[in-house]
Amino acid sequence: MGNCLRSGSPTASNDHHHCSIPTFAYGSSTVYSAAESRFSETVSDGNSDSNTVYTSAKSHSSETVAKGNEGRNPFVQNARAAVGLNEALSNLKAFTFGQLKTATGNFKKQNLLGEGGFGKVFNGWIDERTFAPSKPGSGMVVAVKKMKLQSLDQLGEWESEVSFFGSLSHPNLIKLLGFCSENVKKTRELLLVYEFTPNGSLADHLFTSLFMKNPATEPLSWNLRLKIAIGAARGMAFLHMSQVIHKAFIPSNILLDGNYNAKISGFGLAREGPTEGHSPGTTRVIGTNGYAAPEYIATGRLYVKSDVYCFGVVLLEMMTGLRAIDIKRPDRQKYLVDWLKPILTNTEGPKDIMDVRMKGQYSSEAMSRAAQITSRCLEQDPSSRPSMDEVSQALEQIESIKERPQ
Repeated sequence: MGNCLRSGSPTASNDHHHCSIPTFAYGSSTVYSAAESRFSETVSDGNSDSNTVYTSAKSHSSETVAKGNEGRNPFVQNARAAVGLNEALSNLKAFTFGQLKTATGNFKKQNLLGEGGFGKVFNGWIDERTFAPSKPGSGMVVAVKKMKLQSLDQLGEWESEVSFFGSLSHPNLIKLLGFCSENVKKTRELLLVYEFTPNGSLADHLFTSLFMKNPATEPLSWNLRLKIAIGAARGMAFLHMSQVIHKAFIPSNILLDGNYNAKISGFGLAREGPTEGHSPGTTRVIGTNGYAAPEYIATGRLYVKSDVYCFGVVLLEMMTGLRAIDIKRPDRQKYLVDWLKPILTNTEGPKDIMDVRMKGQYSSEAMSRAAQITSRCLEQDPSSRPSMDEVSQALEQIESIKERPQ
C-alpha cells in the first residue's frame, strides 16, 4: 500500500496513490454538499492532488468576491479552509493505515485507551526519530485516534482537528504528530496520531473513574488543580489570540502529561473566531450540556467569551469536585452553575462548596480569589466576562499567594 508522506514529515515520499486528502471546508455543511461529488471522484481515481477541490472552489467563488460578497460566500470560506488544511498537512507525518495497524498491534482491545461518539483511541508505538511504526511496547508511545466516519460532519471534525493542531503550536495544546486518510476495502479510514498523555484527562481525576481503576491514585491536590487551570488558561488565551474559538472546553478535553501539564484537545468542533466584541454569526448549536454559554444556547451566536464561560464551569468543577450536570442530585442541584454560582461571592459561601479532598491545602484568600474569578467567567453578559489572558493572570496571582493554608 502506497505511502503518502509530505515534505514536512520526518521522511518524505512522492508515492500518493492510496492516500487522498480531503480539502474542502471543515466548517460548513453547505460546502460539503457542493464538494462531495468532486471529492468522491478524487478518491475513486486514487488522486491525492490536494488542489483539486480547492481550485474548483476558488474559481467558483471569484465572481462573488468581485461583487464584494466574500464574507457570505461558502466557496470562499471553502477555499480559505483548504489552504489552511493543506498547510497543516504539510507540517505532519502522513501514515498509511497499515503502518498504524502495526503501531497499535492491529488495534487490539488491550491497547484501547478510550472511546466515544468520535470513535476509539488506542495506544501505539513509533520510532522516536523516524516515526516509523514499531512493535507494541518498544519506541515512543503515542495515542492513535481512529475516527468513526458516519457523516460529513465527522469528516469536518477530522479536518478541523488537523487544521488547528497542524498549524498551531503551544505547550498547553496537545501535539498532533501525524494523520492517515485512506480507503481500505471501500471504507474511509481517518486517523490522527497524537502525543501520549500518561495521566489521562482532568475528568478522570475529578470524577473518580481513574480512582476506580486504581484506588491507590491520590486525588488531585489544590496545587495541582491550580497548575492545571493555569496551563489550560494559557492554552485558551493562545487560541483566542490566534482567533480560534474552541467550543468544547470540558474536563475530558484537558489531557495531562507526565508532569500534570494541561494539554488542550478536542478541536473537532473548533472554528475560526472573530475579534473581540464581534460575533461570527449564527451556527448550529453543538455543545455539551452544562458547559455551553447562555448566549450560545439562546441565539447560536458564538464568541471568544463563550469559551470563557465554559472555562468558568470547569473551574467550578475543579473547586467542588462535582460534575456540571448530575441527574442523581436533587432537582435544584442538578445544574452546578445554577446551584452554586450565587454562593461563589458570599463571604463564607466558597468554603462550604470546596472539594473535601482538598481540605487544609489552600488559604482563605486563595479560595476567595478562585471563587471570584470563577464567578466573573460565569457572568450572563459576555461583555462582563474577563478575557482568557486576564483569567490566566488571575490564576497565576492566586498561585503566588504565600498565606498559609487553613
